[in-house]
Amino acid sequence: MKKFTFAVLLIFIALLTACNSNEESKANGDQQQEKASESEGINVDKGLLNVEVTLPASFFEGEDIDAAIAEAKEKGIEVTKNENGSVTYKMSKAEHKEMMAEMENNMLETIEDLKNGEDFASIKDVQYNKKFTKFTVLVDKNAFENSFDAFAVFGLGVSGALYQLFNGADPEDYNVNIVVKDEATQEIISEANFPKDLENLDTE
Repeated sequence: MKKFTFAVLLIFIALLTACNSNEESKANGDQQQEKASESEGINVDKGLLNVEVTLPASFFEGEDIDAAIAEAKEKGIEVTKNENGSVTYKMSKAEHKEMMAEMENNMLETIEDLKNGEDFASIKDVQYNKKFTKFTVLVDKNAFENSFDAFAVFGLGVSGALYQLFNGADPEDYNVNIVVKDEATQEIISEANFPKDLENLDTE
């Protein structure tokens, strides 16, 4: 569970860095830099019959990209390795739906681990909506504030954001709201919105 949280955190930070550099390039009016930075984000293009998912080169750091491409082709998915290092997967809508179902299952497993696992003892329950845009995390306040379990909550936000991006959310307009409450008193301990709050941390 902790390994998963750390992995998605690294991916999201890489994507956020690309987003920030994209904004800077717009401010400077440097179109070439803007084009290059845009290639670093996740892009999902939903057509009438097919869905194209383009993943940045940073997504494959430390991985055998050719093996990943070969594995996808074995499943019948059309794959293109682009000049900038990104990879575009072209799949049917049914295959994209299957991919999103797998991501949903992974999200549900993550939530169950948070609620019932031994790694994050302060977390008692996690409530969420269908699109994973809002989470309410119920905790033992004293245990939570004296632990590093906030990192698990952070990972939940990152996972929800990635789910939205892969499902075709606008990279400029998506949000995951997380509220942490004391289970006993229903007191709100903290509230965060991803990626906005992560961007604020990056600029501080």
